[in-house]
Amino acid sequence: MASISIRNVVKQYGSGAKANPVIHGVSAEIPDGEFIVIVGPSGCGKSTLLRMVAGLEEISGGEIAIGGRVVNHVEPAERDIAMVFQNYALYPHMSVFDNMAYGLKLRKIPAEQIRERVDRAAQMLELSHLLTRKPRELSGGQRQRVAMGRALVREPQAFLFDEPLSNLDAKLRVQTRLEIQKLHQRLSVTSLFVTHDQVEAMTLAQRIIVMNAGRIEQIGTPEQVYGRPASTFVASFIGAPAMNLLRGMGQGAEFHTEGGALALPSTAPRAGELILGVRPEHVEIAAEGWPFEVEMSEMLGAERLVYGRLAGSAFTLRMSGALPAPAAGTLLSIQASPDHLHWFDPSTGGRIE
Repeated sequence: MASISIRNVVKQYGSGAKANPVIHGVSAEIPDGEFIVIVGPSGCGKSTLLRMVAGLEEISGGEIAIGGRVVNHVEPAERDIAMVFQNYALYPHMSVFDNMAYGLKLRKIPAEQIRERVDRAAQMLELSHLLTRKPRELSGGQRQRVAMGRALVREPQAFLFDEPLSNLDAKLRVQTRLEIQKLHQRLSVTSLFVTHDQVEAMTLAQRIIVMNAGRIEQIGTPEQVYGRPASTFVASFIGAPAMNLLRGMGQGAEFHTEGGALALPSTAPRAGELILGVRPEHVEIAAEGWPFEVEMSEMLGAERLVYGRLAGSAFTLRMSGALPAPAAGTLLSIQASPDHLHWFDPSTGGRIE
């Protein structure tokens, strides 16, 4: 096991005037044994960053160290890491056992050790009864577990996961997430996990790195990233549905928008232009409050999402599914506590404390 240090890493394709920068001076410290999830939209650079840690992409600037050793010019096979990809990449003509053992055979590990490692990994991943089968005889979830087992038997310093659950259906994704969590609890191996799915990020991570356009927007625990988003990007990306963001002018205990003035439960952090953020689950229906006009609602079982307009802007309210659905055109009064109001700078998108 080992820590991973990413120090001011830059990646660009091409050179000179035609250079296309995709990673802009990213830095992060991942302690030994921590499970970090890198999350962001497609094209934000998260997989490129992971591939640079793995050695599959050259870095254009900065430094990457694994276990205290700078690996900028170290071949992938010599970095002592194991990678699990979105594509299982199993050998179709080999059994499950041979797929898991193949890398160890190439490294000339004694046959007895190979059998011991494969059996141990298969037991952890509940694959022991499948070791003689070929990949075509397995389900998608079983194939992904074989890919994880192939990485596990190497006993690496770090695991790198590149969207490994993307090809699974919803039920299998939940099951495999739980298996990955249990695996990390048992082994405590440093892990970097890339995904565009914020549910995966929130459920798996000890800390989350939120990326946007080749830059890190925020690093923190799931609770920190959800409860105190560092920017409007993080606020709108983390959380389902996204945080409501309203533009307007702060003026004492009022927030003035194009659609009217909203009375605040506490004074705005400053006068002038502001963005007010409120999560749908942190608003409740009250006898008095902000006027919310209902447009439609969605029933999701235990909860209901109600969409409408607040002060001229689109707004979403989450309410209990046990309550009757408000009809379109209904005018509700809603309120939020001061602890659940988030303020952002419109010019930078940064959080205002």
